[in-house]
Amino acid sequence: GNDKKKFKGDKSSCSPSRVLHLRQIPSDVTEAEVISLGVPFGKVTNLLMLKGKSQAFLEMASEEAAVTMVNYYTPATPHLRSQPVYIQYSNHRELKTDNLPNQARAQAALQAVNAMQSGSLAVTSALAAEGGPLPGQGSVLRIIVENLFYPVTLEVLYQIFSKFGAVLKIITFTRNNQFQALLQYADPMHAYYAKMALDGQSVYTACCTLRIEFSKLTSLKVKYNNDKSRDFTRLDLPSGDGQPPLEPSIAAAFGTQNVIFPTYAGAAGFAPAMGFAPGAVTSAVSGQMTIPGVTDVPGNSVLLVSNLNPEAITPHGLFILFGVYGDVHRVKIMFKKKENALVQMADAMQAQLAISHLNGQRLYGRVLHATLSKHQTVQLPREGQDYQGLTKDYSNSPLHRFKKPGSKNFQNIFPPSATLHLSNIPSSVTVDDLKNLFASTGSTVKAFRFFQKDCKMALIQLGSVEEALHALIELHNHDLGENHHLRVSFSKSTI
Repeated sequence: GNDKKKFKGDKSSCSPSRVLHLRQIPSDVTEAEVISLGVPFGKVTNLLMLKGKSQAFLEMASEEAAVTMVNYYTPATPHLRSQPVYIQYSNHRELKTDNLPNQARAQAALQAVNAMQSGSLAVTSALAAEGGPLPGQGSVLRIIVENLFYPVTLEVLYQIFSKFGAVLKIITFTRNNQFQALLQYADPMHAYYAKMALDGQSVYTACCTLRIEFSKLTSLKVKYNNDKSRDFTRLDLPSGDGQPPLEPSIAAAFGTQNVIFPTYAGAAGFAPAMGFAPGAVTSAVSGQMTIPGVTDVPGNSVLLVSNLNPEAITPHGLFILFGVYGDVHRVKIMFKKKENALVQMADAMQAQLAISHLNGQRLYGRVLHATLSKHQTVQLPREGQDYQGLTKDYSNSPLHRFKKPGSKNFQNIFPPSATLHLSNIPSSVTVDDLKNLFASTGSTVKAFRFFQKDCKMALIQLGSVEEALHALIELHNHDLGENHHLRVSFSKSTI
């Protein structure tokens, strides 16, 4: 497909560049929407859209901004128009577009976005020149959500406001029948920028409108970390009386969907609705903004997986399947109710990713349900107590896919599909060997092909997504001989 063809030999470049190469851009996307991907990380200085190839090049003002952007979007694939977009460094060190046709729209969009940015930045630099923010303009914002048609949770506010800077604390409450929040940034500049950009915007189309003003408070005091209040600098705080320890998060609030970040709609500025859709699925929520002194992203890393087939499921099977979307540390199948299991991921980001991709999939004849558990950790049984081997600790497993920071596996996370990507195949193994191997697990092999340049990798298309889930569980890490263990993952391509 298109994504395999690189622009003018623009191979996957490992050395950072301030020019970024974007692939799989939907054909109807505007220039402003592409620019919006870069805006939270710094000034965007140029743009080249190659609509025929579903690609674009984005030039940031500095290499540092580009590195931050790539690091942010690598584990959390950004989405435009509900389609995943893939970002990597380009071999180009700068974009020269002066003599190219059809650049007027791109330049107009750049000017509009930069005018909006520099407008607010000019004011903030003026504030700084006067020796600090104006009276009453500190780092705490008061937010009122009007026309609350869908629930707006603490998580949703965190996702929206952390695009503008480090959010330290949030307190939510209801006053005069209105949902309100107090939100503290690390820096008054970030509070100012967020107010400029978000005041009057709607979280969901035509409802949940944000009214934002500066609070008279200079700092917030948070006593409990739960679904009503959170101090992101103090992960040790108790959850409070009768509160669940940390929120039942976005996934529980709306089912399985996650949150889409604000996008620009045309050159006029922010979209009237921030692109949030209560039915939209994207892994953007699992993106992690780094906050000084905070090592965790809000939320829980333990999943409750229910409606399993107790005749077929094993801790190892859940470890392999959920391991496609993160590093699984522990698995516990419930002793009294074997349809249910707890799966502990390495962090909350990976837990959200697993929910968004696996909830609702058919596995061994049943529709799997995955949601966040109220448990913060999976307890290991005392020695000699787990007679049936229902609890397993995988924290030191060599099979974790995401242990290495910046691993390429972060870029190859796709929803379950009937086509599987196979790798680490020894040269002695033939097409028939692999077809027979997959047929032996009960799969119907519809198509197969080796990669042209590299016979260590192949694609295999099975009869259904459910067959592919079973085959992945059965055959990932299968010993093919010659010290080669088969690696299996879902593919975005079809044969």
